[in-house]
Amino acid sequence: MREIIIGANDGGQRLDRFLLKSYPLLSQGHICKFMRKNCIKLNGKKCEVSKRLTENDIIKLYIPEELLQERQREVAIEDISSELNIVYEDENILLIDKPVGLVVHEDNDNEQDTLINRILSYLYKKGEYDPEKEKSFAPALCNRIDRNTSGIVIAAKNAEALRIMSQKIKHREITKLYLCAVYGRVEPASATLTAYLYKDSSKNKVIISDRNTKVNLTIKTKYKVLSCDGENSLLEVDLLTGRTHQIRAHMAYMGHPLLGDGKYGNNRINKQYGYKYQALCSYRLKFDFTSDSGILSYLKGKEFKCALPDFALKFGYKE
Repeated sequence: MREIIIGANDGGQRLDRFLLKSYPLLSQGHICKFMRKNCIKLNGKKCEVSKRLTENDIIKLYIPEELLQERQREVAIEDISSELNIVYEDENILLIDKPVGLVVHEDNDNEQDTLINRILSYLYKKGEYDPEKEKSFAPALCNRIDRNTSGIVIAAKNAEALRIMSQKIKHREITKLYLCAVYGRVEPASATLTAYLYKDSSKNKVIISDRNTKVNLTIKTKYKVLSCDGENSLLEVDLLTGRTHQIRAHMAYMGHPLLGDGKYGNNRINKQYGYKYQALCSYRLKFDFTSDSGILSYLKGKEFKCALPDFALKFGYKE
């Protein structure tokens, strides 16, 4: 018999989802069969697979031990660098200024030095995260940006913070502003652009057009010119819709590709102006909560900024 006491981070989820996350050899079929045979008990009683768990619940499993192999750690986080540029930290969240070149999650190259692994390593070394004590939860990123984009990424330290922050992002109760340097003089000085985006997953690329079709998604990009050196422009961008590569592709479609962008930009122009990576930074974050925010209510109205990127300083921009 295996006994499990539910911790704070495992509460709130369905019983079957918890078991599937905790024991990878268990299938939904296994769980349903063992429930019928009364081999899974919650607080000493038979229950439904859809039952929501709460902290301090006790699960007893009368299941063959060979099916209760716990999830193995894919990365030895204690050996990963814990170097982070922390913009803000409290008991629930971290705001990290991600540098250019660091991928947020493992990609096809199986790179282990990722932003999330650095965060796990940092919290592990601080004593705030122990993978051996957590059954189904690990601190997680709430948003993501491209490898060659710098700026603020939100990480949740616990399950409740992750749930709330994901909901706030979905309902656009968080404002994320970007800085980007683009080719040419952008006119007018501010505008809200609307177009339509098609994602070609096989090429990891998007196509922008003025055609509203069944497969195209509407995009809205709001910008303001902050500085112009006579040849190129520094913009502040507010994504009113958050689509893949939206800023990069939309600005290129408007004839003002991001400097340094090898996918949607112009390599000749990039070389001419000496940009080796896309000039894009998620530099400002504001929590505009309009609905209940639970344990994160103290963040309402707060605003955070990271250091200005090098490309902004080239324009002589100062806040």
